[in-house]
Amino acid sequence: MTPETVVRLMAEPDRLRVLGAVALGAATPDAAVTASGLGAKAALVALRRLREQELVVAEGDVLRVDYDRLRELARAMSPATTDDGGEVGFWAFLRGDRLVSLPAQQGRRRDLLRHVAERSFTPGVDYPEAAVNERLRAWCDGGEVDHVTIRRYLVDLRILSRADGVYRLGPEPAGEPGRAERHVRAMGLS
Repeated sequence: MTPETVVRLMAEPDRLRVLGAVALGAATPDAAVTASGLGAKAALVALRRLREQELVVAEGDVLRVDYDRLRELARAMSPATTDDGGEVGFWAFLRGDRLVSLPAQQGRRRDLLRHVAERSFTPGVDYPEAAVNERLRAWCDGGEVDHVTIRRYLVDLRILSRADGVYRLGPEPAGEPGRAERHVRAMGLS
């Protein structure tokens, strides 16, 4: 199941009402029928579909919403990793490939912007400002943040480097050789 499947599943009002009934404590199919306010047939069909998709599970004779499954699907919407390999969920800030807002916490903002930059730019490639703007504008369409602000944050956080109007992914100055290239030259190997 994907997050999109859940959205399609919940787009049916009967299923949403039955899920709500179970979430609010309807522990049996009969209780879900009554609490949902639907006819028995419609409620039981909706309950069957929710159980097939494992959003509602039965533990013995007791129904419950599988909140762990929902959290897992929410994390799958936009997974990324931090420097230490831990997972960070960006689903609250992204809608597909669109940046809708920025986290207030600086560490999460840096991780989110690194996520955006790594999907927008190739390491070691120099980009003129117009190309950077174009790639970032694609992330910002329809969101609260503009591409210029994102570009400034990327430079300030040293995710992108900038020199003479040329940008590069990473802290190495754009338009100049990387650390490894300088080391090779210093050894006289180039």
